[in-house]
Amino acid sequence: MKNSKVLVWSVVVALGGFLFGFDTAVISGAEKAIQHLWNLSAVEHGFTVSIALIGTVLGAMLGGIPADKLGRKTTLFWIAVLYLVSSLGSALATDWYIFIFFRFLGGLGVGASSVAAPMYISEISPARSRGKMVGLFQFNVVFGILIAYFSNYFMQDLGENAWRWMLGVQALPSLIFLLAILYVPESPRWLIMKKGDVQQAREILNIIDHKTSEETLFAILNANEDAKDQPTARLFSAKYKTPVTLAILFAVFNQVSGINAIIYYSPRIFEMTGLGAKAAFLSSAGIGFVNFAFTLLAINFIDRFGRRTLMAIGSVGVIITLGLVARAFFLQDFTGVPVFLFVYIAFFAFSQGAVIWVFISEIFPNEVRANGQALGSFTHWFMAAIIAFSFPIISEYLGGGITFSFFAVMMILQLIFVWRIMPETKGTSLERTDKTMVLH
Repeated sequence: MKNSKVLVWSVVVALGGFLFGFDTAVISGAEKAIQHLWNLSAVEHGFTVSIALIGTVLGAMLGGIPADKLGRKTTLFWIAVLYLVSSLGSALATDWYIFIFFRFLGGLGVGASSVAAPMYISEISPARSRGKMVGLFQFNVVFGILIAYFSNYFMQDLGENAWRWMLGVQALPSLIFLLAILYVPESPRWLIMKKGDVQQAREILNIIDHKTSEETLFAILNANEDAKDQPTARLFSAKYKTPVTLAILFAVFNQVSGINAIIYYSPRIFEMTGLGAKAAFLSSAGIGFVNFAFTLLAINFIDRFGRRTLMAIGSVGVIITLGLVARAFFLQDFTGVPVFLFVYIAFFAFSQGAVIWVFISEIFPNEVRANGQALGSFTHWFMAAIIAFSFPIISEYLGGGITFSFFAVMMILQLIFVWRIMPETKGTSLERTDKTMVLH
């Protein structure tokens, strides 16, 4: 077995997650400077922060199309191009409209990456380690967030153009991703389902695990034949009702936890609690570190304990910590808020953060996996855009207490979802998982 190659391929593709995380968090260091530079109103400011998420929504909605038509690898290459162009264009923008355009392009890359990268990794990973392998994507997302926070912290004193350096430094990892993606193979499941190239798929499956390659190939060919015998696969049909419902609910709950509000506006939130600007930036970097550490912990447990166990533990933790943050805002006593937010991030990273891309990439059959992954990603980013746009407005008018109380209530509903509805998917092949999810 040559799983070292599978690990290398997964790490390379997961670089898309690093850029996804970096692009998501880097704006937190630049948003105040940009607001002052172009004298933006509260609505314009919210639009500026959320424009990348609007691009992400479209990228997620459309990302399944090139992933199906062109292949997972080719799609990832063009995603790398979008990241590179966006980082350079945003850093060099001379007015607000140009800045908005290039941030939108970066958002397209993030959205398409959240479709293509987890799907590719799930399709090349052995069943017994699929959770950990796909978890590398989320690990790189939070690693990118962490590096963005520290990068912002160290660049904040570079003068009035510090924000340009914060955004422009992303060009380097974008270029590395673009070059590295040229050296990974295509997904064997895509080669069979879309190209009919059984021989090349067999060669790749032999590299993944020669002991199970023929069994896996047989299962994929059977699933392909079954799909051919059926009418044209339509994602929104009764047959796929279960995975569609699961993907939508999971993605919605992921965002109404308030995670992107905290990541995007963490310096501002910490300043609201009385910390100075420098301390707020450093506390934001601390959030990035906690996120990173507990995601690393989660990907080492996800194949051992299962997806549902991690989600149950995390749900309880975020309910308690969000409730404590809300209480602090109601009482105007912010003594423990930084600690509460760190603990919140720990529970989120250990559960939703690590599980979402793994779970969504597992629950759809081969014939609709690209569109199903796109649906889950679209829902996730649509909700993220709403939260990022509305958070500064809602928190200004309703206050932090009501805002964080809303997030806590949503997490109570998530706990009920995990307890009553969410299935376990650990340790089963994608084809076997397909059969348990599809209505016959």
